[in-house]
Amino acid sequence: MPPEESLVVVTGATGYVGGRLIPQLLAAGYRVRCVARRPEQLSDRLWKDQVEIVQADLSKPQEVSLALKDATAAYYLLHSMSSSDDFAKVESAMASQFSTTAEIEGLRQIIYLGGLGHDGADKSDHLSSRHRVGRLLAAGETPVTELRAAVIIGSGSASFEMLRSLVEVLPFMVVPRWVSQTLCQPVAITDVLDDLVHVLHRPEFYGKTIDIGGPDVVTYQDMMHAYARVAGLRRRIILPVPVLTPRLSSHWVNLVSPLPIQLARPLIDSLTSDVVVADQGRGSASEDLNRSLEESIGYAMSTVQGQELPTRWSNDRRTSDELGPAAPDPSDPSWAGGRIFVDQRQRNSQCDGASIMAVVRSLGGNTGWLTFNWLWAMRGFVDKLLGGVGLRRGRRHPTELRVGDPLDFFEVVEVQPDLLRLRAEMKVPGHAWLEWSVHESENGCVLEQKAVFVPRGLWGRCYWLALVPAHAVIFKRMLKAIVDRAESSREQHGGRRGLSE
Repeated sequence: MPPEESLVVVTGATGYVGGRLIPQLLAAGYRVRCVARRPEQLSDRLWKDQVEIVQADLSKPQEVSLALKDATAAYYLLHSMSSSDDFAKVESAMASQFSTTAEIEGLRQIIYLGGLGHDGADKSDHLSSRHRVGRLLAAGETPVTELRAAVIIGSGSASFEMLRSLVEVLPFMVVPRWVSQTLCQPVAITDVLDDLVHVLHRPEFYGKTIDIGGPDVVTYQDMMHAYARVAGLRRRIILPVPVLTPRLSSHWVNLVSPLPIQLARPLIDSLTSDVVVADQGRGSASEDLNRSLEESIGYAMSTVQGQELPTRWSNDRRTSDELGPAAPDPSDPSWAGGRIFVDQRQRNSQCDGASIMAVVRSLGGNTGWLTFNWLWAMRGFVDKLLGGVGLRRGRRHPTELRVGDPLDFFEVVEVQPDLLRLRAEMKVPGHAWLEWSVHESENGCVLEQKAVFVPRGLWGRCYWLALVPAHAVIFKRMLKAIVDRAESSREQHGGRRGLSE
């Protein structure tokens, strides 16, 4: 069936996988209907005008019928881990209702993303529920294609965000013994999405259960070490002990991770079971090779809340095509996307935006930074001692900037009439940017100055917190000095024009 003749329903459209799957389906030419209990959560998506959005609670039979009406296929991407203590009962009831209604509405295929793990093995409540949902969906006449995945690697994935938080914050960890024993086969979010699209409307996958996973079979301890290598962190010291239960571990994760404990607890329970692909010669619904663990982590780390990190992964020539699903997305919850610190300030000016930005674009080099230049010089000297670039590079032109220009120990990464963004190339335990933008107002304009820092490890967090008092003084005075210079320049030029007249 041609894609344009198919209406595909995506449940869980506001979730992690659903929000990333929809652009892939649109790119493949499918008509898409998004189902959400709260459609307003889709209001900021770039693709919202390209899809049909239906408000429905899939625990109510009449609303399930509305969601599936006239559709040819549906993706079942629902879970209830963080919404109910008795999530297994809720998930089973919803799956049974969905299967019954899909048969009534004449769907040709249900595609379900479940959890990896062997049937009959001892499993956590979370994995047992995932498998039960698959069986209940397949109990009707509608063919079901079930893809089973373990840990999904991508920014915003709950499992990945838990991994990121633990390794970034804790250089030393006391962990349950199973962290060094339980086997897992993680898979990149991009590969999961490729498989979800690949099996759509393909009869050879009807009624099939397919394990998907990357090429690496590892323990969770191995995953922590892999993250540390990719992030440029020192190898973490991990001490397995027999006394930490999954419940105790969830409280520990709750202390250092932004994940809600209602979500962390079933995830940790599921980590106690081996989850590997049954057929190690496959691991994918297609013939394409899946990405390695370190490559998947690298893509997931390449962007933190919209800030591109200069890593070997983000500089890869394939990044523009492949990074998208692995990067942060508006559909991600507030706790996803990595830690970021921001010092953001605004100041009103009677000048126009062009005059303000002219001063901003002249910063650095012989002009200096308008305030505490001796501190900037000292920071440059320390950077040279540490093997960094220091301040000696100056700038190419006293007033003009272009992308890629050096600017003391910064690099120009974006220049627009109302925006300048610099990326720090000094030696810091993380990644840093300075940014200025102007917005017109009734009496002139507003200059916004933003310092952004993405810390690397615990030392990166300590570095930023130690500099907070200094930043409060330096950045405040620098913002004022920029506005003062622009206004002073305007008065001088205005005065000269008045004398000539």
